Amino acid sequence: MYREILKTVLFGLVAMVVAVSASAQAQIAVIDIQRVVTESDAGKESLGKLKRLQDAKIAEGRQIQEDMDGLRDQISKQRFTLSQEKLEELNKQFEDKGIALQRFQDDAQRELEEARRKALGGLEERILPIIDQVGKDQGMTLIFNKFQSGLVYADDSVDITEEVIRRFNTVQ
Repeated sequence: MYREILKTVLFGLVAMVVAVSASAQAQIAVIDIQRVVTESDAGKESLGKLKRLQDAKIAEGRQIQEDMDGLRDQISKQRFTLSQEKLEELNKQFEDKGIALQRFQDDAQRELEEARRKALGGLEERILPIIDQVGKDQGMTLIFNKFQSGLVYADDSVDITEEVIRRFNTVQ
């Protein structure tokens, strides 16, 4: 079902491009948005912030895991010397740490996804007007996102990514 819808949309896009090309000598360009994000100054800054947040979450999770490992070692080494009551208390602490680790991982994943969504959404809001302006300045009729449009080939001469990165870096 999904594949059929995708085929219909792609055929529709191809038909539209052919029709526009035939009737108005369309100027078509492509842009690699991923490259704009990874190579522009603002994109590098946003990705750096996301990386620092991710590293902090990893370190925090690692600390919880180390606490669990310490409890596991304590239980293992002192299993025969501790009272049953103390052993049960340590096992309960271990289980609680496991639950805390799972909750932490879920919360961290949500927080990272939200931060990524906000960062990339903010970049998109700043990049789109530049893409529009480059398209107008170069007389483009259509601009496709290079790798998300179903496009399988585009000559490098129609790629406006470098120009968008250059202008985006100067707008900062």
